[in-house]
Amino acid sequence: MTQVMTFRGDLELWARLKPLTESNDTEWVNVAHDLDTWPGARDAARLSMRRGGAVPARKLYSPAVLADERDRDVLREMADHGMRIRITATPLSRGTFFIDRRTMILTSPTTTSPAAQGPRTYTVSATPALVDGAYALFEAAWESATDLAAYLSAEWPRIDARTARVLRTLSSGTTDETAARELGMSLRTYRRRVAELLVTLDADSRFQAGLRAGEMGLTRG
Repeated sequence: MTQVMTFRGDLELWARLKPLTESNDTEWVNVAHDLDTWPGARDAARLSMRRGGAVPARKLYSPAVLADERDRDVLREMADHGMRIRITATPLSRGTFFIDRRTMILTSPTTTSPAAQGPRTYTVSATPALVDGAYALFEAAWESATDLAAYLSAEWPRIDARTARVLRTLSSGTTDETAARELGMSLRTYRRRVAELLVTLDADSRFQAGLRAGEMGLTRG
């Protein structure tokens, strides 16, 4: 096999990965921003869970993966089926996964800019020196990360959909009057929700609230 290959788009990569997801002997290690860092990631996880978690797997996620309650439920289910999941305090912009510690796949960096969006690019390497070096970095990050159950048992902020919309206005640069009008609420209600957010996020200012929310992935979407 060529030691370094590049795939542009999900279809070709998934065609090559799918046979591996059907094996009980393949070890998977993922470093990911969210549950969809590579095509078919959710389907592969479901397939593994149907087998009772037979596939050895470790998954290291950015806090952004916890922003959606449905995704948190998926993570809990994955953990219940034997997958080892940890959350790193460092935001991750690029997904990486290792297959049997012999092959490494890097995804293109995550971007929220519409102009920069397009087919994802995947770089596949089987060069031992590259794979071993990257795997060592993963191990270091894994050791300093927090187990999913312990992370969720901490005082993780819970916000509803409307409050999440209020949160996103804090970094938009709009005035309170404009934000309240766009959200369909009174100015008084909007400011009350902002004040509640500062308490929820243990922030002293709107700017700090925006930073904390970004670190936790609460502004995703």
